[in-house]
Amino acid sequence: MYKVMLADDEGIVIDSLKFIIEKEYGSQCDIRVAKTGRQVIELAEEFQPDIAFMDIQMPGINGIDAMREIRRTNNHVVFIVMTAYDKFDYAKEAISLGVLDYLNKPVSRDKILEILQRAMRQIDGERTKRSDDLKVREKLEIVVPIIENGLIQDLLFKEYFQEDIDNYKTLLGIDSNYGYMACMVFGRELVGNYMTNAVAASIQAQKSYKEIHTITDDYIKGIMGNVMSNKIPILIPCDSDTLSYNERNAIVESARALCRKLAERFDMDFRVGFGSVKPLERMSESYEEANSVLISNTSHVAHVDDMPVACQYESNYPMEMEKRLFDEITLGNVNESSSIAQNFFEWMEETYGSDTESIRLKCLEFVLWAEHLAYEKTGRMYEFQSRANYLSELMSLGGLSDMKVWFMNKIKSAAFWVSNKHEEQSMSAVNKAKQYIDENYMKELTLDDVSRVVNISSYYFSKVFKEETGENFIDYLTKLRIEAAKKLLKTTNKSMKEISAEVGYSDPNYFSRNFKKYTGKTPTDYAKG
Repeated sequence: MYKVMLADDEGIVIDSLKFIIEKEYGSQCDIRVAKTGRQVIELAEEFQPDIAFMDIQMPGINGIDAMREIRRTNNHVVFIVMTAYDKFDYAKEAISLGVLDYLNKPVSRDKILEILQRAMRQIDGERTKRSDDLKVREKLEIVVPIIENGLIQDLLFKEYFQEDIDNYKTLLGIDSNYGYMACMVFGRELVGNYMTNAVAASIQAQKSYKEIHTITDDYIKGIMGNVMSNKIPILIPCDSDTLSYNERNAIVESARALCRKLAERFDMDFRVGFGSVKPLERMSESYEEANSVLISNTSHVAHVDDMPVACQYESNYPMEMEKRLFDEITLGNVNESSSIAQNFFEWMEETYGSDTESIRLKCLEFVLWAEHLAYEKTGRMYEFQSRANYLSELMSLGGLSDMKVWFMNKIKSAAFWVSNKHEEQSMSAVNKAKQYIDENYMKELTLDDVSRVVNISSYYFSKVFKEETGENFIDYLTKLRIEAAKKLLKTTNKSMKEISAEVGYSDPNYFSRNFKKYTGKTPTDYAKG
């Protein structure tokens, strides 16, 4: 259905147009008419036409002014101008109003139908585009929350590769490298710093999540995760690594208004805590701060930068460098750990070069903590006296250059423990498995049997075994059995049945097929030749 408006002060023109359109398109077109500029504007506002045939010269308001007024309330209408005047006098003025074409009166039937078909094609294209856009928006309404929650879950639980975070940022249009977390908590009532009836509140929040999300977005522009117990995490990206006092104050006031709005709407109590700004990969720390600041006070809204809930550092202390150092050690990145350790020592040297005792203490502090992380990560056995000489070693070092060498070697060693442990664990399991297979290949042996012996899941064992040996478990076992069978066939007079049983095959026919598959010969032919 196309809604067509005919605007002309000549009745014969309107009647002719209406006759031509109705005869060609019948009920496909809903036609309305107007004869003055004022009538045209009022009709267009009520009728909302798709296509409008407009005369330039009409009583009262002229066609150009009428089109300009109609365009304010209808941005998709297609105008077709019909006039007895030279169209070029009006083209420049009317071009911005979306005029499809200009027809000089009198106009032939074929020309009217041709221009009408063009207008209909344009309308159809716009309708299709709007429909497609709505479908995309509908899909995004489903997909975007899943993507948003995926990003937050990965950041909070640190289960990601950097490529994953970059992909999330691209999909969500995030350009920032910094952000901070908010923790929304809800319950039936706030008693001290505790929310009562959290389970019931969580169920209600799950049911009303979409509405909570919509309301929250009016006050806090961020990315919301799913309901977790009686909490909802919110990530707020930002461009700088700090918030000004005014920015922080505005955020707190917006959150207070949000809590009042949500409490009024859902008959529950709401609280919001904010963590500090950090690089996106450290959002788990910001979220912990947001949680902690709510636990440490009874306010409905609290910001960590307003509360002394975390250790404060002097302004020039390279906290980010320290954090990166211990992150790289935990990951077992030896080269990165060495590079950051060198940079940190050079910062100490440049800033506090004359205070060798403080540098000595900081070196010891870092090394002990680095090894603590390495012990936790690798499961190495801790020995009480393993570091008994550290203090005396450090005290005997007279210059900063010697301290630097000692410090960097220890840091590198801790990172190497972690790096090497992954390989040691895999190799240890595979070597133990190979020894067990070598000693038991003549028995009925399955992947599950061997994975139980090395005490890791059959799936992971299969993966590690192939990575370390270059072949899967079945191929390794079969080759071992065939080699043993070849030896028996050449050195004994035992029957085929006896040999197949000795190398782990209960079915001689299956043994024979496998033997030929791996050697190209039957067991009998191999024994003969």
